[in-house]
Amino acid sequence: MQLSGKVAVITGASMGIGEAMAKLFTDEGASVVLLSRDAARAEAARQRIGHEDRTLALACDVRNREEIDRVVGLTMHHFRRIDIWVNNAGHGILDSVANVDMAGVRATFETNFFGAVEAMKAVLPVMQQQRSGTIINISSVAGHIPLPFHAMYSATKFAMNAMGKGARIELMTSGINVLTVCPGYVRTDFGANALRGSEQKQVRPEAVRGITPDRVARAALKGYLKGKREVVVPWHMIPVIKIYQLFPGLVEWSMTKMVRKRTA
Repeated sequence: MQLSGKVAVITGASMGIGEAMAKLFTDEGASVVLLSRDAARAEAARQRIGHEDRTLALACDVRNREEIDRVVGLTMHHFRRIDIWVNNAGHGILDSVANVDMAGVRATFETNFFGAVEAMKAVLPVMQQQRSGTIINISSVAGHIPLPFHAMYSATKFAMNAMGKGARIELMTSGINVLTVCPGYVRTDFGANALRGSEQKQVRPEAVRGITPDRVARAALKGYLKGKREVVVPWHMIPVIKIYQLFPGLVEWSMTKMVRKRTA
């Protein structure tokens, strides 16, 4: 597969990973629809990435199915097809399970998980009619390793991982792939935009600077071109995930130690 001539729709495209993917995809020859809840921010990102003849900026809140359906309709009107749909919209929630506000939990699931499900349900009929397409779900390493004080965010990503991989099997004979992308810590404003509760403890070592959104975008593109099931970026998080699967107590001990050190 190549990107030249393809049409991609990217949620949460006004910043961070979404904007980086929009730029990379357009640089590689795709036409891209950038979505954000804020139309002005989506348009600003569109101006930054250039290629204005092959891009479109639209407002879309993925919590609202009617808005998703509107985007699908407008994209088909402008570009006649949808080859790639990227579920990137999402936000964090920082608090302990004991104290977390349930309204915040529901709001996080509505965006991070249910919004992705609704988007897939909206775009899959188009792809099924085309007999081709790819859904790219931007998940997280936190969807493999549950993080203390980020447990609700991790839960949304565990759900996304399970849903995407299950859907991939269901769609395997339809010419449609579902790719799950699991980044580790990424240097964006994601943390600044997270919902924050009364216990905001961190388990990330201070020495970890994180990777750039561009690196995630390149990994996603590589996974798309190879028709992969899952991409973990950076690669050195793969053995960490495997260690957690085999020896969860060891990873839990390490995280507990980091939390104690940070709060001491």
